[in-house]
Amino acid sequence: MRPWPGSPYPLGATYDGAGTNFALFSEVAEFVELCLIDDDGREARIKLPEVDGFVHHGYLPTIGPGQLYGYRVHGPYDPVNGMRCNPNKLLLDPYAKAVAGSNVDWHESLFGYPFGHPDERNDADSAGHVPMAVVVSPYFDWGNDRHPKTPYNESVIYETHVRGLTLQHPFVPEEIRGTYAGLAHPVVIEHLKKLGVTAVELMPVHQFITDHALSERGLRNYWGYNTIGFFAPHSAYSAAGRGNQVQEFKAMVRDLHEADIEVILDVVYNHTAEGNHLGPTLSMRGIDNEAYYRLVDDDRRFYMDYTGTGNSLNVRNPHTLQLIMDSLRYWVTEMHVDGFRFDLAATLAREFYDVDRLSAFFDIVQQDPVISQVKLIAEPWDVGPGGYQVGNFPPLWTEWNGKFRDTVRDFWRGEPATLGEFASRITGSSDLYQDDGRRPFASINFVTAHDGFTLNDLVSYNDKHNEANGEENRDGANDNRSWNCGAEGQTDDPEVLSLRAKQRRNMMATLMLSQGVPMLLAGDEIGRTQGGNNNAYCQDNEISWVDWERAEDFADLKAFTSALTKLRREHPVFRRRRFFAGRPIRKGDELRDIGWFTPSGQEMTEQDWESGFGRCIVVFLNGEGIADLDQRGEHVTDDSFLMCFNAHHEDIDVTLPNGDYAENWTVVVDTATGEVEAGPTIPAKSTLKVVARSLVVLQRTEEEE
Repeated sequence: MRPWPGSPYPLGATYDGAGTNFALFSEVAEFVELCLIDDDGREARIKLPEVDGFVHHGYLPTIGPGQLYGYRVHGPYDPVNGMRCNPNKLLLDPYAKAVAGSNVDWHESLFGYPFGHPDERNDADSAGHVPMAVVVSPYFDWGNDRHPKTPYNESVIYETHVRGLTLQHPFVPEEIRGTYAGLAHPVVIEHLKKLGVTAVELMPVHQFITDHALSERGLRNYWGYNTIGFFAPHSAYSAAGRGNQVQEFKAMVRDLHEADIEVILDVVYNHTAEGNHLGPTLSMRGIDNEAYYRLVDDDRRFYMDYTGTGNSLNVRNPHTLQLIMDSLRYWVTEMHVDGFRFDLAATLAREFYDVDRLSAFFDIVQQDPVISQVKLIAEPWDVGPGGYQVGNFPPLWTEWNGKFRDTVRDFWRGEPATLGEFASRITGSSDLYQDDGRRPFASINFVTAHDGFTLNDLVSYNDKHNEANGEENRDGANDNRSWNCGAEGQTDDPEVLSLRAKQRRNMMATLMLSQGVPMLLAGDEIGRTQGGNNNAYCQDNEISWVDWERAEDFADLKAFTSALTKLRREHPVFRRRRFFAGRPIRKGDELRDIGWFTPSGQEMTEQDWESGFGRCIVVFLNGEGIADLDQRGEHVTDDSFLMCFNAHHEDIDVTLPNGDYAENWTVVVDTATGEVEAGPTIPAKSTLKVVARSLVVLQRTEEEE
């Protein structure tokens, strides 16, 4: 088969209805062979005929969707100087839109060296032991699909795992459980809608592999933070056949959009599955090692590692930046996703050594007309020096607020000296985001996430229990800020169980009624447990999967969560677009937009804030003091609320503020009982008993009922 010259752009394999254009970047390659592979594993090698701007390319008529392919790159093999080309290694296209096979078998031929001899060259052929790229059809009937474009301040995010969410769902057909199609099943969408979810944040769906160490222990990479293909939806999550995972993913997005649910992808652009200098040669390492990876300056055999995974992508290289931006743009324009959560995002900001908020990556995102318009969420830390960057990302970005998580956990377990910080966190963390012009919704608030305890385990375990991971319980965080409420793990003690239920409601209510964007961990609403495992990255089993049988036992918690999101949705005072000013918004207003009170009904003093033993605080949210404007330019107003937080181990009598704030107050949330509905009406200056370790929310009413 004689190739036509084709085009250097777009990179990857592009089917146009008559044939396929193949284009691969490699500055170091002398020439590149395209390998077409049939179903029996037979390989036809075709030298790409043209090179433009270091892109090797060619066009093959009649080659279409379903065709398996890979590359062999001929070039220098000189690890000391950072070059690792070896044409005996069949390489995966970094721009592959689909991948056949979701894993590797860790045969010795995958490695650039013979086992036990890392300084020697291994010329064994890796064909038959590596995943292969698949040519896909770009055509799909999107119908009237549109991006919901839910404003941040109206968003409720649900962090979930494609496979784990539905694998045990009794009402999802067995043949599509654990797949994109399963996630879009009507019964799942109905559950999300009842919860008030506006966006699903999917743990990594880019093609990934299980690393060798886990394979040796008989485990699998469940979380997926081990990417090998930035354009391909993970094939193991597809119920369809080879290459059809793209169509299935698009159908999932379309169905979720129809229900006004956005799709946000957790993406891993900081490293790849090829690992350190002892890792396999699967793709970029053999294509152009020094272009794609950050190498140690004074010994280029080794890789810079800001992620703890063995390598870091070289975002200083324009071609690597292009890869990331092309991938992001593809998922928005072709796959219709609505945003991204960037794993270990601080790594992307490293131009030289320190984290630089004005690095090339953020500059490029800022000016991109496509990427700058979707939701951009940073996990604002990595494992390198100075890697904890909460509050330091550019104005376009929102961030996982780890300080919110830690402070809320500490407050409800009764840790000292948390009142001031707790107040800052529940009002949007202005100390982190206001100085650079960002809004409260820059804070993605969460109490639990995939990394750590579930909500149920947070109130059931003092210590991690990760023995199933095979690392003698050494892995995972030791500082969990958890409290088992009096017994470690499972118990029949009714007092402990009652307290745990109340603590779950306390944290759920705090999450949903705080300023910022709440993120709920999948299954927390039905009491999901991992048995105390706080690092279930390798547990592709019942430890991690959502157990839907628990839904009946935790029906009250699910109803409580749904009622909270409804309250948030109906009252903009809980989801302001601007920070509180601590003063009246307009001339003539008597009340400030927010007020803080002691249990005695007096406004908080500096001495009260500095008290290291404070466990109770009352917050007044002025619904007439919202500084937001609606679409007609008119001021948004709402009812006013009091939130009474009592993290003390004893009941506390709270005196409600004087009649300037309201003549009467009606209880609308009580975590002690689990009620989210109109309760008793209480006159101003009356005393309200707030049960030990509970939260009461009251709504202003004009007349006593």
